[in-house]
Amino acid sequence: MAREINVPNIGDFDSVEVIEVLVNAGDTIAIDDALITLESDKASMDIPAAEGGVIKEVKVKVGDQISEGSLILLLEASSEESVQVAPKDAQPKVSESAAATPAPSDSGGGYGGVTLEDICVPDIGDFGSVDVIEVLIQVGDKINEEDALITLESDKASMDIPAPKGGVVKEVKIKVGDQVSEGSLIMTLETQGGAGSAPVSADIGTQPAGGLAKTPERVPAAASAVDAVAFRRAHASPSIRRIARELQVDLVSISGSGRNGRITESDVRGFKHGAPSAEKPAAAGGEMGIPLISQPDWSKFGEIEMVPMSRINKLSAKHLHRAWLNVPQVTHFDEADITDLESYRQAKKDIAKAQGFSLTPLVFMMKAVSAGLKQYPKFNSAMDDAGENLIQRKFYNIGIAVDTPDGLVVPVFRDVDQKSLFELGSELGEMSKRARDGKLKAADMQGGCFTISSLGGIGGTNFTPIVNAPEVGILGLTRSQTRLVRANGEIVDRLIQPLAVSYDHRVIDGAYAARFVSHLSELLSDLRNLLL
Repeated sequence: MAREINVPNIGDFDSVEVIEVLVNAGDTIAIDDALITLESDKASMDIPAAEGGVIKEVKVKVGDQISEGSLILLLEASSEESVQVAPKDAQPKVSESAAATPAPSDSGGGYGGVTLEDICVPDIGDFGSVDVIEVLIQVGDKINEEDALITLESDKASMDIPAPKGGVVKEVKIKVGDQVSEGSLIMTLETQGGAGSAPVSADIGTQPAGGLAKTPERVPAAASAVDAVAFRRAHASPSIRRIARELQVDLVSISGSGRNGRITESDVRGFKHGAPSAEKPAAAGGEMGIPLISQPDWSKFGEIEMVPMSRINKLSAKHLHRAWLNVPQVTHFDEADITDLESYRQAKKDIAKAQGFSLTPLVFMMKAVSAGLKQYPKFNSAMDDAGENLIQRKFYNIGIAVDTPDGLVVPVFRDVDQKSLFELGSELGEMSKRARDGKLKAADMQGGCFTISSLGGIGGTNFTPIVNAPEVGILGLTRSQTRLVRANGEIVDRLIQPLAVSYDHRVIDGAYAARFVSHLSELLSDLRNLLL
């Protein structure tokens, strides 16, 4: 008698689109074979077979919207034993004790030196609910300390959760599409030695938008020419990645022809047989509702190399694109005479150096901006999602754009108005080093009110910075210039600092912006103004 195979618990997703049907009537399947692939706006997931047998009839098709309990297919069971299907209310949960995965007890908490331990999500900053976009381990895997277990992604950062210790994976308690927080149970790990089996959380230095922990080498045999991390981040479902591994195809080199650039099976097989990957349609169906710009086959014109973007680059590109399309941005230009400021800085820099940090001009800019935000509070606000109210912040956190080998990141310096120049100088040096070393935590990049982007050490005379939405303003700085100016009837050398403030015109009008920038210029021209 044919049995009904339904969609199991898929978390909070109520209506998810079927993007692939991986089986046909007459197929013989085994337990855990993928049946269909679902995709929401946050994640994709394969639905595995709960038991083996012969498929009598498939009840879903590509494009269907399904939920927990929806009928997938009719199955005539084989002699293969069925697996126990998780109850419908099963969700990743916080481990309360090791009793959830009991081990044979003895005086050492294990049996013959073997201990079962619950591994949970560690501190991931202020993120309360983060999507699982990749599960990198399977039951039976032997892992080492610091091997990546899962990958999480928020709208600002991605992070790998590393193993706090080595052992054998006994049970995986999490799946792609789950939303997790600190303390959520990831897996049960069998370890050698140790007393007791209290839950263990990994100690991670969460890295922004592409900072990645060490990952297990479980990529295709062709991985000598493949970036393992980029392979895992390719926009493809688990079943497509499995096919790519089998065919030894580098997903990084494929441009997906599916929805939102998703890589399809035909893209993989076509690439394997030498066909160029399908171009994305240039219709009005882009991610932001605008026509896409598709790429020609550049290999027709000469030698090319496909260079994967870092995760930071990818996330930054999407964020900046959204900001550019959603924020009506205007930039106001002005200048500040920082001659006296620079003289004071030069007089104090040796004292700062003796304390282990550099007193850079950027520290003075941070203090001036915090004072400017107090005087012109609209620049310290944000528009609510309905576009009808301003969220007025009463704190003054300044983000500083830092150039790193992996791309641009923006650590946030909190309560700038309450800190001295030396305190900010020390914190700026420490945070910048952590950013360049890829050791920033997600919490280090949250809560910014206003951003400063400085190109002073690189060059240029001026530029138009993009507002770091949902903030409403950003200050762009380029290299200061020595000029001859007339002062008190004399021609003298003065050090002039160009200022460029971009702002959200929905919140701030031109006159308000001009007053704000003029106020910054006054503050920087005479440090005594910062004391008022």
